[in-house]
Amino acid sequence: MAKKEKRFVKTYSQGGWDRSMEIWVDRQTGVNYVCTQNGYAGGMTPLLNRDGTPVITSVPTEFDK
Repeated sequence: MAKKEKRFVKTYSQGGWDRSMEIWVDRQTGVNYVCTQNGYAGGMTPLLNRDGTPVITSVPTEFDK
């Protein structure tokens, strides 16, 4: 059975045990998402440029494992 490739990769993280903020990149589209968590609440939204378009990056090779 082949190893299944993960679609999302975490590229940034900050915070503590009860709250955090992370940036995840979709490997297929390159769209960046901001994810936040505070206790039992959380959310995820696309990271946007100043003009309202989504931030798109290629996945750095260090995450291609």
